[in-house]
Amino acid sequence: MTTQTEPKKRTVSPFRYDIVGSFLRPKALKEARLKFQSGEMTAGQLKEVEDAEIVKLVRKQKEVGLQAVTDGEFRRSWWHLDFFWGLDGVERTIIDQGYQFNGAESRPETARLTGKIRYSGHPFVSHFAFLKEAAGDDVVARQSIPAAAQFLFELDRAENQESTKAVYPNREELVSDIAKAYKAAILDFYEAGCRSLQFDDCTWGALCDEQFMAFMKQAGMDVAEYANEFAKLNGEVVSGLPDDLVVTTHVCRGNYVSTYAGVGGGYEPIAQTLLGIDDYSGFYLEFDTDRAGDFKPLRFLKDHQQVVLGLFSSKFGELESKEDILKRIEEATQYVDLNRICLSPQCGFASTEEGNHLTEEEQWRKLAFIKEIAEEIWK
Repeated sequence: MTTQTEPKKRTVSPFRYDIVGSFLRPKALKEARLKFQSGEMTAGQLKEVEDAEIVKLVRKQKEVGLQAVTDGEFRRSWWHLDFFWGLDGVERTIIDQGYQFNGAESRPETARLTGKIRYSGHPFVSHFAFLKEAAGDDVVARQSIPAAAQFLFELDRAENQESTKAVYPNREELVSDIAKAYKAAILDFYEAGCRSLQFDDCTWGALCDEQFMAFMKQAGMDVAEYANEFAKLNGEVVSGLPDDLVVTTHVCRGNYVSTYAGVGGGYEPIAQTLLGIDDYSGFYLEFDTDRAGDFKPLRFLKDHQQVVLGLFSSKFGELESKEDILKRIEEATQYVDLNRICLSPQCGFASTEEGNHLTEEEQWRKLAFIKEIAEEIWK
């Protein structure tokens, strides 16, 4: 049992009750996107709709009591691919098969290399600038982007291996260029006023998934070596950044139309490697089902790091049992002090524009429920 201290208020992100980032796309936005795709609406007209809906979203996040707000990823189709497509040397590509989930398959799109990876600017920076202005000074405007390791993971997909090796026969150069491009992007966000940056990362969910680990071993790959490569890349990207930039990461286990990926497995195989990335201030970890295992891996958390327990599901609208949630938080305190714990849904409500199977009303009710429990614990 860890030594517990008196409950304390958080003044920087992650906050006691928090979010991962994405929100269900409102009807007006979905209709506007369809009109844009069919040629009935210009890019400028679509932007006007996006702007208006993001302003409404920020207002709603403030009303529910969130201290860090996002643009809901309203300008994106995917949580990750849109960012990759904005880097130099990367193109959007249609492939034969989408990502596989439990009972579902996503749209068949990927990010493929056409040349060396470089950073010369990104649309997301102006998107953040709009969010920051809409957020004002009373809340933190948070930017989320896919982790550098996630980009490497995408380029390692079987469908992309040939094109990746054609541009980068030397893997060390590939990893180095990803790190340089990411570093430049982060500093660009910082110049735009970003002080809270979140890296979304499915790689760790895959590397502790029993099915994926078995596949890698069968293919002759060393899971630990792959994990170390990811950690080294992510660590390089987030090292040496400005002291007032809070950098966190979210580990995802699949979140597409209320389904998940893989068969699951606890964090233990990768916990020491993942939680050993010193410059992350906080880890948003999924713990909403038994697929994530127990809390024992949290013993590797550093003293300066927070863990945001994703005990609430963004996949359905029903509220969890408060009694069960409080019991699980108590279990977690066996390995980490209560004051280094925060709460959030296990993932966003719409990692892709399709969104999960719940209503906007249920989405906001769930966030209000998380706030209620957090305020009960950290009075």
